[in-house]
Amino acid sequence: MIIIRKSQDRGHVQHGWLDSYHSFSFADYHDPQWMGFRSLRVINEDRVAPAQGFGSHPHRDMEIITYVLSGQLKHKDSMGNEGIINPGEVQKMSAGTGVVHSEFNASSKKEVHLLQIWITPNAKNLKPAYEQNLLPVDQKDSLIEFPVKIHQDAKIFRGRLSKGHELDFRVGKDRGAWIQMISGSVSANVNILKAGDAAAVERETSLQFKSSSESEFLLFDLK
Repeated sequence: MIIIRKSQDRGHVQHGWLDSYHSFSFADYHDPQWMGFRSLRVINEDRVAPAQGFGSHPHRDMEIITYVLSGQLKHKDSMGNEGIINPGEVQKMSAGTGVVHSEFNASSKKEVHLLQIWITPNAKNLKPAYEQNLLPVDQKDSLIEFPVKIHQDAKIFRGRLSKGHELDFRVGKDRGAWIQMISGSVSANVNILKAGDAAAVERETSLQFKSSSESEFLLFDLK
């Protein structure tokens, strides 16, 4: 079973400095049909105006993953981590017993475009932790797993496909998958997905992807 979540059906907020689309209920956007998917709790697609961002605020008991698509994001947290997240880089912060952090657009001229992802961990009160890694720049026609440790039986893959190319993914027994399109257009078991679209996958044994253009997407493999 594959349920399509169209881009235009997501929650949307426009705060002037922040243009954000919510795949699941978040902040003032509430949809009881879309509270999350398995351990996946948040996928926000954010565009942050130059020199703007999220001031210091706390989190706990959540795996927070940020994937920068374009621009640069400046990060600072109470663990002592500070730096820039560049396009193609993945940042993971295990909030655990508690972390305070801020995220700002590092540029005074260009917006930053990113995906923020929250996954519910498999235990509470974990020790806070931080990772930041670059995905291969030359990835082509393949899936590659995010190189970060997640405290949950969950994996995140980035898929990139050239026009007309295909790839297969086997869905394990009793597992589900979430597909989040970033750019381009692909079919997933003949379901057409375009930029911003998503799909919740249950009780399928495999997924066959075929692109009709240069495409990028995330694939979540979830217990």
